[in-house]
Parts: sequence; structure tokens; C-alpha cells
Amino acid sequence: MTANLLVATLSLCLLQSGIAEGLSLSFGNITLFNVNFKSPSFLGRSVAVDSNLRIENDVDPNIQEDSHLNTYSLIKKYGYPAENHTVETDDGYILTLHRIARPGATPVLLVHGLLDSSATWVMMGPNKGLGYLLYDQGYDVWMANVRGNTYSRKHVKYSTHHAKFWDFTFHEMGKHDIPSTIDYILNATEVSQLHYIGHSQGTVVFWIMASERPEYMDKIVLMQALAPVAYLKHCRSPVVNFLAEWHLSVSLVLKMIGVHEFLPKNEFISMLNRIICDETTITKEICSNVIFLTTGFDKLQLNETMLPVIVGHSPAGASTKQMQHFGQLNRSGAFRQYDYGWLRNHWRYGTIEPPNYQLENVRAKVALYYGQNDWLAPPEDVEMLHRELPNVVEKYLVEDKEFNHLDFIWGIDARELLWDRMLENMRNHENSII
Repeated sequence: MTANLLVATLSLCLLQSGIAEGLSLSFGNITLFNVNFKSPSFLGRSVAVDSNLRIENDVDPNIQEDSHLNTYSLIKKYGYPAENHTVETDDGYILTLHRIARPGATPVLLVHGLLDSSATWVMMGPNKGLGYLLYDQGYDVWMANVRGNTYSRKHVKYSTHHAKFWDFTFHEMGKHDIPSTIDYILNATEVSQLHYIGHSQGTVVFWIMASERPEYMDKIVLMQALAPVAYLKHCRSPVVNFLAEWHLSVSLVLKMIGVHEFLPKNEFISMLNRIICDETTITKEICSNVIFLTTGFDKLQLNETMLPVIVGHSPAGASTKQMQHFGQLNRSGAFRQYDYGWLRNHWRYGTIEPPNYQLENVRAKVALYYGQNDWLAPPEDVEMLHRELPNVVEKYLVEDKEFNHLDFIWGIDARELLWDRMLENMRNHENSII
């Protein structure tokens, strides 16, 4: 999530601008700095503060632990049957697939969004994670990890130090990662169809799979799209629009100095994020507000107590080329393949412009769920997508007018506002499974 980069940047700016005069950073018994606050001002308001900034002593131990645990360990910790599986794609990427196992039950595949991972479906804990809810409702839950994220950083030939490893966008995820994952699940469970639930980029890769490999539509019971993305023409997020406008220049610089991974997960960044988003600190407000600046403002649905867990698991990494592709969609207003420039386009595609994805190939049943306050997938762009899809069985605008892009997976009231409806739709469309 791009918000994490901004959180880190803003916090470093705070430390450099004198606000750090009132921060005390402690790790166990070691104090790195300790200076009293002098009533700093935020947005014109004077804030009196008399507390230390800590990440070890003042946070709920469960939250602190969950921010460090991987997906498998999170599932196991809360008493659910956890499994790790490995999928090799037809172009050599080795992906980790997590499972909350219920053998013999109908399988459901959950596919995360940009800079996210399988952890997103379980990190809010039992009763608040969609992965747990689906298992409790009798489903066999499988959670994907696309190439390049925390859990899928291996290749049969290249390491992450090779530029060739990072030569992908979400196009390759839709063409290779998702089909390979679906085949693995169907082979393991010995059924012919599964449910698919995607969030944000997790919907993008489904449309691409349908466009490039339409035979996979026969393997889907129902595709449920949370905050569906294809067109980004009306994207209202100032952060994303800024990145889209300038990412070509940034990407060029990064390539020149050999940086091909965007927002990799590492211990330093995770530690910094946990410090900034610790619920006991004044910077928690900055953390949540930067997230809102990216996705839309909805403070009532964000459990701020869980911010250390959220930033402990994201960003989970992506390629710079992947980010550039999203920027291209925003600038062009079209849903099409990667633009290499007219000369390379002609050599690669046989046309000067990159080809549009064939949304008419999405023959599977599709349910679209969207929010009025979603700055990344606004209603105008969802409507554009809706008009192109041939088999939409439901298009549902969440009733909460403040519901934003991340509320679909982390919202406090997501079950009441959306997930129960999704479960009902799943049951209604299951009679086609053999």
C-alpha cells in the first residue's frame, strides 16, 4: 500500500522539523532519545503531550505478536488448521499458497490487492477476518500470493537480485499466477470449480486471466469483486494520481540505479511503520490520515488499535514496472496491456498502441461490490467496467456512504454491511459444482 511509504516519509519529516523534540523512543530498556514535548501544533491546533513513544511495553501483547507473525503462524495461533502450499507457474515463479483447510468442502480462492499478501484476509483476527469467516461458514479457504510479494519471491532460474525476476506487471499475474493457482487447488481438492473473491488488484488479475485464458471461466462458480478495478480514469486519490503523473520519471531513475522492486518488505521499514502507527503515540493520527488520503476517509470503519498489525504485514512488495502499469491505466483511461512505447509496442503487439483487454471474455458469473467513498475504485469507473462485463449477476453499492477501498477487507462493520450478503450469494450459486 502506498500509504506506508508516505507514513514513513511524513514521520521522518516530523523528526527533522522539531516535533521530535517531544519524542522518546525506547526498545526494552534502551532509550535512543528522550526529549519533552513543547506543545507541537497539528493543522493549527496546539496539542499537549506528556508521554513516551514505545513499541515494546505499551501495546497489547497479542497485537505486538501478530504484527510479526506470518500468515501460516497467524492462522495456527488462533486455532485454525493452517497449511502452506507451493505452486510453480508455467514461467518459473514459485508462489506460496496458504490454506485454512476443510477437506471435502467447497474451495474458495481469495486474491489480495496491490502491495498486499494473504495475511490481509486473517490479520484482523477471528470474527473480523474474511478468511476465518468463510472457514467458519463451511468453506475450504485458499489464499493466494502473487509473484514478488513477501511470500512469493522465488524463481526456478532467477533470484530477487536479478532484474529479470522483476520484469512483470499484473498482466503476468493474470496470465500465469492465477491460472496455475486455480489448477493446483482443483487438483488438490478433486473438484471442477471454485469460488473466487478478489480485492482491488485481485480483481484486475481475474479480468486479465479471462481475457488471455478464457477457458478458465469454466472453473469458476462465482467471481466476487471487492472494490473492482479495471479503469482508473476517475480515480480520486491525490496520492495515486500524483504517483501516476510522476511515476514514469521515478521509474526511469530507479531503473538507472538498478532498483526494480517497489516498497519491499524488510525489518527496518516494518519497525519504523510499527513505531509510527503504534496506538499509544501521537503519530497514530498521522498514520491513519495518510491511509485515508490514499483510499478515502472513513475513520469509523478503521480499527486504529490494529494499525501496528496492518503495517507489520504491508507493504508486501511489488515491481516498479507493475506500479508504472497502474500509472499508465490512470493516464490513458483505458484497460489495456503495458505500454512499451510505439516502437516496442509494434514489435511486441503488432500495433502502435497496446491492445485492450477483452472484458467480453469474462463469461463467469460476476458480483461487483463497490463503495461511494472509494477513491481508488470510484462508482464512475465501476460503472464503466460493469458495461463491459457480459455476465454480472449483482452490482451492489455498499449502503454506508463513507465505505472506502480498504473497508472491504478491514472494515469494523464489513460483515454486516457486505460479507453476509456475499455468503448468501455464494450459497445461491453453488448448485453448479460437480
